[in-house]
Amino acid sequence: MNPDEKPLAEFIRLEQCLKAESSPFKISQQHAITCDCYDNEHYTFVLQTGVVAIHRQHDDLLMSIIPGPFIFGLTAGMMESHQEYTLIAQSPCTGFYLPSTTTRNLIQKNHLWRDAFCWLSWINRIMEKRDMQLVGNNSYNQIRAMLMEMAEWDETLRSKIGVMNHIQRSTRISRSVVAEVLAALRQGNYINMNRGKLVSINRLPAEY
Repeated sequence: MNPDEKPLAEFIRLEQCLKAESSPFKISQQHAITCDCYDNEHYTFVLQTGVVAIHRQHDDLLMSIIPGPFIFGLTAGMMESHQEYTLIAQSPCTGFYLPSTTTRNLIQKNHLWRDAFCWLSWINRIMEKRDMQLVGNNSYNQIRAMLMEMAEWDETLRSKIGVMNHIQRSTRISRSVVAEVLAALRQGNYINMNRGKLVSINRLPAEY
């Protein structure tokens, strides 16, 4: 298994297992993905199509932008803790949700713990990469890491997300510093931007 490659085969098996006892959702852009329940139950959300931004609830830090397919909350409810993240649709999104207790029972019944483990291992790899890119690094290295991540998005997604706003919301580096670095990179022909959106990266210097 390639640690950087989304485990789609495992996702498909989990999706087929979970959707039979789920409720569908269809969310328009810039709306939060929630369920129609108002109890204290934990839920698993399966994003089938669309793109979602993950925000940390207590300070609204933008953690990541994730294209579907994706499973959120596969381990929800296994520990006595509340949902710590908000999911905001960046495009029209479709999927389904179900109580985490149902998720666990279905995974157990269908012997899919290996698939669940592979999926969670991949998510852990994503978080490890984020830590290496952002934690303990200076402002330029953080900006550089964010630009490299955005360069991996498809063109449609890049055309919708402003570079400065995305970097600032993801790192909390001041807008003036982000603007200064972006201007210098554009002047040196290291990056190409159009109307505040990233078009391409030619080469990013290791140091500013």
